[in-house]
Amino acid sequence: MFLLMQEYIFMKRCFSLARLGAGRTSPNPMVGAVLAYEGRIIGEGFHRAYGEAHAEVNAVNSVAPENQGLLPYSTLYVSLEPCNIYGKTPPCTSLILEKKIPRVIVSCLDHTPGVNGAGIERLRAAGVDVSVGLLEAEGQALSRPRNTFVSAHRPYVILKFAQSANGMFAPPDGRQLWLSNAFSKRLVHKWRSEIDAILVGGNTARIDNPQLTNRHWFGKMPVRIVLSRSGKLPPGLALFGPEAPTLLVSELPPGRALKNSAGWLPLPFNDGLIGSLLGELARRNITTLFVEGGIRTLELFLESGYWDEARVFVTGTHLYPGRPAPQIPVEPKSGFRLGSDQLLVFENRR
Repeated sequence: MFLLMQEYIFMKRCFSLARLGAGRTSPNPMVGAVLAYEGRIIGEGFHRAYGEAHAEVNAVNSVAPENQGLLPYSTLYVSLEPCNIYGKTPPCTSLILEKKIPRVIVSCLDHTPGVNGAGIERLRAAGVDVSVGLLEAEGQALSRPRNTFVSAHRPYVILKFAQSANGMFAPPDGRQLWLSNAFSKRLVHKWRSEIDAILVGGNTARIDNPQLTNRHWFGKMPVRIVLSRSGKLPPGLALFGPEAPTLLVSELPPGRALKNSAGWLPLPFNDGLIGSLLGELARRNITTLFVEGGIRTLELFLESGYWDEARVFVTGTHLYPGRPAPQIPVEPKSGFRLGSDQLLVFENRR
């Protein structure tokens, strides 16, 4: 029992390390690794940024010189299957075999073509004792954006909105009304630092004039995306500011040069719009997409089934009259209290 508890602790540490790379590893996954000898951690690391060393490499490199001789007697814990392909860096399976690490414990498989069990098979074929499935559900949740991207060939889609205590999204005239509190706002900006792109509809861009930037947390700015059938948006909108690039998705060309633009993406606004859009974004290596509104844009993703997670802030405010918030077709998986707000998290497990 004690040894099993130790293994849980070491894998939990892998998850914590992995999350330190949030927002910088895309399109690669977040991964953490721990090297342990007789119940003592002798090395640990995480994938810090895309194109840089993987978690296993950083864990090995962190081992002190006086402990290098312990590697052939140690156990490697890793949150995701070690890679077995050449990409920006050599395969981690080669490093494990080179260092003669005899035992590897993996939380879950990497669905990347060329890996997806092949890394495990190579290690086992070379005599390494490999176990898979320790805290697997937690490992899968951590790796779900990457595994969705490589298996479904689209970004992992997160819907985010706030609604009043009586289920209203906005006043009946559509004007902007901030419902959630300062804690929720700061959390949203943290999320923005961790994702690749953020999307709103054209009406939201015109009425709310959002910046769609990360201003209240550390880290990067996401690419901004706006859906507008006509492509006719006022040039002075905040989302055309210099802080981050903006991609306009429309049927018709904008008719003028867009300031600080990531480009114009022409797509037909028909029943296949969302699927076509997600395919195009995947080709641009966008692995995670935040959808922030408005109501109709959120409903388009819900109706198409192209959503993986919904994060809904339920505030203490009552709004009469109001426009009803989008209806999530599943029960919440979890809930958290943020001061006067409650955050509900839903998952689409289709």
